Amino acid sequence: MNENDSKNSQTPLDDPAWQRALIARLAESSLVEQRRARRWGIFFKLAGFAYLFIILALMFRDIGVDDGMTKEDHVALVTLDGPIMEGAPAGAETVIKGLRKAFEDKHAKGVILRINSPGGSPVQSGYIYDEVRRLRAKHPDKPLHAVIADIGASGGYYVAAAADAIYADKASIVGSIGVRMDGFGVVGLMEKLGVEHRELTAGDHKALMSPFKPVDQAEKAHMEGLLRDVHAQFMDVVRKGRGERLKETPELFSGLVWTGEQAASLGLVDGLGSVDSVARDVLKVDKVVDVTPEAGVFERLIDRLGVSISLALVRAQTGVWN
Repeated sequence: MNENDSKNSQTPLDDPAWQRALIARLAESSLVEQRRARRWGIFFKLAGFAYLFIILALMFRDIGVDDGMTKEDHVALVTLDGPIMEGAPAGAETVIKGLRKAFEDKHAKGVILRINSPGGSPVQSGYIYDEVRRLRAKHPDKPLHAVIADIGASGGYYVAAAADAIYADKASIVGSIGVRMDGFGVVGLMEKLGVEHRELTAGDHKALMSPFKPVDQAEKAHMEGLLRDVHAQFMDVVRKGRGERLKETPELFSGLVWTGEQAASLGLVDGLGSVDSVARDVLKVDKVVDVTPEAGVFERLIDRLGVSISLALVRAQTGVWN
């Protein structure tokens, strides 16, 4: 066998170059696996810390490091922001919790209720109104002023009427002292489409104001009476809260809205101002401390943790780390 035949019979395992290439590939593969394991290790450590943080948050969700209290004289601020409805940030439970905290703070020389709401539930608005009146009676030496931001309408103004005084910006939207009930009817459309509505009830008026049947005049009259009663309650609240400051006109309780400047001329607000100016110029205290309960803190915490974990997953899968 000649030299060429010997070289041709040599297997790849005997080839030094092939061996070096194999070793390099194995080393590279091991390095990749180590990096991947390290990334997943970091991810699981982050997930473990997140889980621990959630458990701690559940244990101490009602205990804040900074509860908004201070030993200095200040004005306590409670914010009512958004639609007034149960379970919402502007719901009665959250707002009342803040108001009680504000009135019970011995260092608070006054309370400002900042309102930025188009209204909402008359029941939730009534709860807040009643509690403001109760707290004012319990703490007669601690004034509460309402400050309307962008809008204080309908239920938002209902709540404001409980305050000692109401202030707004000249361009704020104020008023909408009225009650509404929305609905729709699809009887004609169903007839055109050939759709038959089948409805079974126990009780002559259980399907009250159903959109699938023509308007029943007796039911309509009943609901209009209900709205008038709620409207009368609203007007009584405003008259009681504003007293002789109110300049009644035929349009005042019609559901119209006005600018803050117009509202001042109607007696719906006492003057123009912001939270800071009312604290400084009316209550004579410069420091304002926000004691609004952060009802959504835990939920926002979970959202942020979710984003962090998702980002960690993406980084682990793509190998992109900062």
